[in-house]
Amino acid sequence: MSLFYKSVICAVFMAGSLAAIAQKTTVKVRAQSANTFTNPILGGDFPDPSIMRDGKDYYMTHSAFDYLPGLTVWHSTDLVNWEPISYGLTNYLGSIWAPDICKYGNLYYIYFTVSRKGNFVITAKDPHGPWSEPVDLKVDGIDPCHIADETGQRWIFLSGGNRAKLTPDGLSVVPGTLEKVYSGWKIPDDWITEGMAMEGPKLKKIGQYYYWLSAEGGTAGPPTSHMEVVARSKSINGPWENAPNNPLIHTYSGTEKWWSKGHASLIDAPDGRWWIVYHAYQKDFMNLGRQTLLEPVTFLSNGWIKAPTGKNVAFPMAKPVSGSRTTDRLSHLGEYRIGLDWKFYKKYDAGRASAKDGVLTLKAQGTTPQESGPMLFVAGTPNYEFSVKINKDADAVAGLTLFYNADFFVGVSFDNKFVTRWRKGAAKGRVAHTGNNELWLKMRIIDNVATIFHSYNGTDWIKEEWGLEVSGYNHNTLYDFQSILPGFFAYGKGDVKFSNFKFNRL
Repeated sequence: MSLFYKSVICAVFMAGSLAAIAQKTTVKVRAQSANTFTNPILGGDFPDPSIMRDGKDYYMTHSAFDYLPGLTVWHSTDLVNWEPISYGLTNYLGSIWAPDICKYGNLYYIYFTVSRKGNFVITAKDPHGPWSEPVDLKVDGIDPCHIADETGQRWIFLSGGNRAKLTPDGLSVVPGTLEKVYSGWKIPDDWITEGMAMEGPKLKKIGQYYYWLSAEGGTAGPPTSHMEVVARSKSINGPWENAPNNPLIHTYSGTEKWWSKGHASLIDAPDGRWWIVYHAYQKDFMNLGRQTLLEPVTFLSNGWIKAPTGKNVAFPMAKPVSGSRTTDRLSHLGEYRIGLDWKFYKKYDAGRASAKDGVLTLKAQGTTPQESGPMLFVAGTPNYEFSVKINKDADAVAGLTLFYNADFFVGVSFDNKFVTRWRKGAAKGRVAHTGNNELWLKMRIIDNVATIFHSYNGTDWIKEEWGLEVSGYNHNTLYDFQSILPGFFAYGKGDVKFSNFKFNRL
């Protein structure tokens, strides 16, 4: 464990003994075979995955959108089990899109887009951090991808088939070098998509070829929209030849479990075989966001790539490393590791939250759940419930939420006298309670229907006459590319303590 990570645990989370935390936190774990895995490898809102290998270690990051800390870096040694180890952003720059993590020389880089502001980069000597302040590359476009050619020239490739030269340090674009070099693969006219939308370039030199993977068809829309196409060239300068078996991955029917598959990266396993990492929506549960999937690919005798799994990506597959131990990324939720398991919506202040012995202390802020900057986590499963004991100061209001954005969320909160129900981002009814400044609250979501409960002892639960169907809380209806995330909020004045946290898959 790096010195940086230890300092984060001590200074920000004030974590107590793990034994004490374990006694106060419940997370139900599902076991998998020692030799197989079932997608997703990261369930829930983990879109636009970017992955790299450094020796025996793999690192991955995803779009952060409006959440802080952002650009969480994940580590694995087997491509299936992932542990968050650091984060790259603590200040809100705007919505963060489609990062690219890589290593060049002795530095690690994350290139990324800030919506309507351009492209930026952060660096670190160690993927555990600390990461630098963002540097503006001063180049238009979205979805940057870094690659160096055989001469050592560094490039940034962007959506729309564009590229530009980078300076030797990789921290700026050489002026006047932005150019279009590839037009993509023509989608058949009778396919149902959102349009061409060529984006998310990922380039890798394998053998004699540079392979260029691009997402096409749009990132949401109909289930058959998104896809991944391949082109190749023996030179970084082209010409680029489209694969005769395009697309490499694609959803062909709404009856498949995984929709809008795309934004892919190639990665080699420890045994030398190749895999592809990408995102997709789960059928009937688009509100969970785009989840990270993994499947094997093979290189044909003519040098082109094939993904033999096809629709079977929904079924168990052999692990890249057989016998590797399956872990549960949600097992640390009760430690309140901010930036790793938990994140805030737009507003982040490292001094606002602290944790000790399984108790989170959160300073209230603002006058509504939206203004409070809710503290959220990725559940990553369609059916679950979570509950917590809440003790608050008299002038604070605290609650639980399923949060999409400031205009669309549901939840439950309480002040000294009333339990309030929230739906569509507004207070919608209340009932009296006698708990004063202490209550247990619980939210349950089953097949897109959310219900709420409160309790005076954490055992006997009172179900509210309230329920809401939330399948429409997704990008197709609300934009923002986000998902519903469960979590806490605290507004008003004073401190709120959350303890006895429980999360159960149902």
